[in-house]
Amino acid sequence: MLSEKNGITSLELLAPAKDAETGIAAIEHGADAVYIGASKFGARKQAGNSLADIARLVLYARQFRARVYVTLNTLLFDDELKEAEALIWDIYRTGADALIIQDMGILQMNLPPIPLHASTQTDNRTPKKVRFLEEAGFQQVVLARELSLEQIKQIKAHTTVPLEYFVHGALCVSYSGQCYMSHALNGRSANRGECSQPCRLPYDLETVDKKSIAHNQHFLSLKDLNLSHRLQDLADAGVTSFKIEGRLKDIGYVKNVTAHYRQQLDDLIDQNPSYQRSSSGRITPTFAPSPEKSFSRGFSTYFLDGRHKGIWSLHTPKAMGEKIGKVIQVNKDHFLIENADLLSNGDGLCFLNRQKQLMGLRANVVKNQKVYVETISGIHAGATIFRNQNQVFDKALNQSQHIRKVAIELRLTESPEGLRLNVRDEDGLSSTVEMAIDKQLANKPEQALAQINQQLSKWGSSIFSVETIKVDLEKPLFVAVSVLNQMRRDLTEKHLQWRLDQFQRHTASIVPTTHAFPAEVADFSSNVTNHLAEAFYRQHGCTVVASGFEIKQPAGPVRVMTTKHCIRYAIEQCPKINPGASGEKLILKSGKNQYQLVFDCKNCEMQILTL
Repeated sequence: MLSEKNGITSLELLAPAKDAETGIAAIEHGADAVYIGASKFGARKQAGNSLADIARLVLYARQFRARVYVTLNTLLFDDELKEAEALIWDIYRTGADALIIQDMGILQMNLPPIPLHASTQTDNRTPKKVRFLEEAGFQQVVLARELSLEQIKQIKAHTTVPLEYFVHGALCVSYSGQCYMSHALNGRSANRGECSQPCRLPYDLETVDKKSIAHNQHFLSLKDLNLSHRLQDLADAGVTSFKIEGRLKDIGYVKNVTAHYRQQLDDLIDQNPSYQRSSSGRITPTFAPSPEKSFSRGFSTYFLDGRHKGIWSLHTPKAMGEKIGKVIQVNKDHFLIENADLLSNGDGLCFLNRQKQLMGLRANVVKNQKVYVETISGIHAGATIFRNQNQVFDKALNQSQHIRKVAIELRLTESPEGLRLNVRDEDGLSSTVEMAIDKQLANKPEQALAQINQQLSKWGSSIFSVETIKVDLEKPLFVAVSVLNQMRRDLTEKHLQWRLDQFQRHTASIVPTTHAFPAEVADFSSNVTNHLAEAFYRQHGCTVVASGFEIKQPAGPVRVMTTKHCIRYAIEQCPKINPGASGEKLILKSGKNQYQLVFDCKNCEMQILTL
């Protein structure tokens, strides 16, 4: 797990994996750890994986001293507890390094000694809450996405548990674990891994007396997060695990974004002796990593520096990609565009038409600033063209493999019976193989030495990269290429196994505690959906423990979302910055569904209630 020794802090790049192949690609492209769903009870129902696949991913990760965290972060019902407990033991047997959970009932189970991480779904916004989780036995806590740098510093000042923070990817508009909109709408609970994403729908905004403010806009759809340029600030604030969102993202996305953050984090570590990498190996990408070239709704820093405009994706919840340029002229079967030299045949493009609707098209042929397309409908001079599929870049991603290498030093010496080849890697681990040969003096010593160095440097697609080769032979020997190759292969196999055998898996056991929960009452937002979770809260001082939303929906107008995102602020009607702003209540409408917006200006939050 993450550690701090002698004033040196280990930093972790944590990447998503929808399956084992994506997880392997993430590690290959620089992840110190990956998080992946088990067969059931993960917060992305579509991203489940077999125990065999998790074990395969764990074995691959071990080569680089990387770690595998398994998500079991949905709320559990009583009839699922026994199955979940059995699954946790099976996950432990795969070699997984930690379990990411939301349901406090799990802490009441008979658990193996697998470290537990508190999911962001446990609503980790305050020093009191994070300290409570630390004292309950969690080994890492995933902070709320909405926290500012100052809030992170405050949490760090009052806790010692490693802090994990999202740095890239899609943003949930609600505080995690506090959204019941999907369940209220169609019974698909976000806390059960089945969110139907009503936040990405278009809405009408009006006053209670039906005065229209805006129509068909994506008021709850946020841009994506990108904090790749703020890693130093986050590390200084106390973050030690930098998390990339995306357990439903494809393998190309994971390769690109992981490699980008690996480069940024390595630069930070190389320039600061108080930080170190938490796994082994360096990446040498065969492409230029660029988050702009992968799926995004545009980027923001969310609330890292406090509230600011420009965090929402008002016109579309879909990916627009990287900005190319403006349309100069439109003709019958093509259009002229700025920066056309950036495009290639087959690229996927999109733009907003005059009605601010997202339109997509494909560049069949690009030539002399002209882009030829199947249909020219909707394109107009002045429109900004974005590229959401880059053919050349995607091809480079598909071909990217074997780019992470562990540095080694080799030494070839004589043994009584022949030759001895020793390897020492960057982690200080060493292995040796010997081979008996007929020792023959080399007729051409310099040529023989050059051949030895040449053959010993060829480690191909293995995880090793030779930094130095030292040949210490008592006399210049001729060594056949076949001998050198066989010794190299034998040493590769032996040392890989030695690295696996020497990996020290961290373990931790949950010890029952009775320290006080930050609140005496656990209302429905505490998400209690089984008797073990109820027992946990009562054990920690809660006098009232209400059933979770998925068990018993509260009567009357129901709060289905609490969010830091404020529509009133976004439309410049915040009374704190605009004293003349209207204080009228606002209504969100989507088809037959209507919601009242309640503004808690003291806490600078917005609540959404059903009507």
